Amino acid sequence: MTDSTETAKPTAPVASLQDQTLLIFASLMEGGQEDEDTCKELDQLTKLLNDDAELQTKAKSHTSICKVIDGDCVDTVLCYLDMRQPAVVRGHATLTTSAYMKAAGVDGAKALTKFFLDRIGRGTYDDYIVAFCVASVAFPIVPDLASELFLGEGFLGSLGSLMRREWKSKKVETACLEMLNTACMDSKCRQAIEKYCVDWLEEIVDQDTKYTKSPGSELPKKQGDEGSISMRQHSEQVQYLAAVILAKLRAVPSQPTAEDGSRPRIESAVTGIEELSGLFTKMIIRDEDHGRQHSIEGLAYASLQPKIKENIIRNPELLKKLIKTLENTPSRSPTTYGALSIFLNLTRYRPAFTEEEKKMTQLKAYADAAGKLATPDELDDDAHVAKRCKTIFDLDLVPVLVAQSKSSSPGALVIIVTIILSLSIDKTIRGKLAQQGAVPLLIGAWAALQDTNTSAARTASQALARILISIDPNLVFGGNRPTPVNAAIRPLISILPTDPAADRQDLLPTFESLMALTNLASMNDEETRQTIIRTAWSHIEEQLLSSNHLVSKAAVELVCNLVQSPEGVALYADGSHQASQRLHILLALSDAEDEATRSAAGGAIASLIGFETVVRGIVHRERGVKVVLGLCSDSDEGLRHRGVVIILNMASTEGEIGEEARRKIEEEDGVNVLKECLKSTRRPEVIHTTVQALKIFLASKENTKLLE
Repeated sequence: MTDSTETAKPTAPVASLQDQTLLIFASLMEGGQEDEDTCKELDQLTKLLNDDAELQTKAKSHTSICKVIDGDCVDTVLCYLDMRQPAVVRGHATLTTSAYMKAAGVDGAKALTKFFLDRIGRGTYDDYIVAFCVASVAFPIVPDLASELFLGEGFLGSLGSLMRREWKSKKVETACLEMLNTACMDSKCRQAIEKYCVDWLEEIVDQDTKYTKSPGSELPKKQGDEGSISMRQHSEQVQYLAAVILAKLRAVPSQPTAEDGSRPRIESAVTGIEELSGLFTKMIIRDEDHGRQHSIEGLAYASLQPKIKENIIRNPELLKKLIKTLENTPSRSPTTYGALSIFLNLTRYRPAFTEEEKKMTQLKAYADAAGKLATPDELDDDAHVAKRCKTIFDLDLVPVLVAQSKSSSPGALVIIVTIILSLSIDKTIRGKLAQQGAVPLLIGAWAALQDTNTSAARTASQALARILISIDPNLVFGGNRPTPVNAAIRPLISILPTDPAADRQDLLPTFESLMALTNLASMNDEETRQTIIRTAWSHIEEQLLSSNHLVSKAAVELVCNLVQSPEGVALYADGSHQASQRLHILLALSDAEDEATRSAAGGAIASLIGFETVVRGIVHRERGVKVVLGLCSDSDEGLRHRGVVIILNMASTEGEIGEEARRKIEEEDGVNVLKECLKSTRRPEVIHTTVQALKIFLASKENTKLLE
């Protein structure tokens, strides 16, 4: 029998990372394979590059795989960014390019620069297309490098003559405009586009323009099937792309520099923002796939202007088309993001400023307007925004947002919760927002965003708080409903402290959170109150002492509900020093100027007064009994009721502390206060309670006389 060790074959050595990299490039260079296989190899290369970048940071001795990636390898990957490649391949190649630029560092920047300049220098239509496509991808990946290439001497100035030639390539125009569209993300590039490209962009948008060959210009060399074609009219795709770029320039105009300060601003251009928005509206209403993405993107930028917002909101056909687009388009597509941005602009309220902040804003606007005092557009005031929000809500946008949120990108999710926050300002629709699924949407959004985007997570929490203030929580969380009430508590608690990253303290989220928690604590659910106490008590105590009386009132109203729980009672009645201090705060709030604050604090004490330690705390606290008698003298029947309930329970307490309480009440002229209360009240429950308390004191006096 042969020994197994003799028949075992030696295993092949594992290829080094450099060899694996070269094998992948060899396959990519060979080409001729299915798109799926190309994407798999690009993904393998992306993983190798990402791992390589991580190893470079961890081990100085690591030899980067980028050392074996030469110019031909870089050309191979970058050519997969060509717009003539399938969209799926371009997407995977974009990830590979991003990974390479991160891993290769300075060498990667040099390789990308050489590729771009070489292609532009060759001057064929094919080379222009690839160069422009690569630049489009480079802007979001390496914006500084892309801007440097874009702003290189003579580059932008040469585009006009290229675009105006009689013999044109539709693909060259499209690739060029895609590059300009992406470049608009950079303010310096946007300013350069405005300087060099506005005229011929307007010529593209204007279909009646007669195109002529520029003097002295030469035709690019023909190459392959994608060579030059005769074209007297620009395609709609090209036209709409040019219109999108113009819309970005109009919506976000560049500031003039010292060199071109005398040059007219972009607002004076031939094609105005209203004309552009009309062009986009026409294409969207036509409901054709061709050009829809660019039209929606352009309208998203145009809708930054108040007048365009009003034009859009007065066009129900357009609004319905946008909602239908949201409903039928994949969540993570550019079209979806653009449509969401339009609704965001329509529903966005102006930030709330203090008077000092308003003055500073006016001064800045005055300076930016070169001596012209800028006043806020009345079409963007709260009244107009509120009407726009109501119109959009009535078109059933919310169910579509709920559906989109389940698989949306983080950026789209931020827009969705911001729209819901604006809609939730209208108290009359908060119940319907809950019915349409806004509550689980916001809870899920908070969970998804809390670790990566705290500002957006706070937005989701504030919108959730507003809705929960105005509805019966049992209708949302009661019974066998899938969303448990405890899921809402953590988001609400997260906005009890003010935002540490904000420039100024905004107490509105804190106030709204306290009110929402108060509503939840009113449910007949012991676990809910316990969860609030265990997770939020330190924040609640802090807000009890807030200098803002509305926040303080909301906090004490929450406490009034929480002391219905045994854990809430223990906070005030366990006999500890901390409990005594907490009771002291409640007594102080029972004497506050604000009636609602006094009512809530008095209600909390009335719920606690059955415990001897609480009675002792009031009796031994300076002015404690006097504060309670002040409630009995209040002009409000509800406050008088709270006061006499407390006095009755104190007077009914047995033992030494009971005798001390009765004596202290009499010393503070409590019997006469109760008599006056009895004369001025009309509510039966107040009369009954006051009579019971007086009987105790009158019986005590009779007994004293008998003993004498």
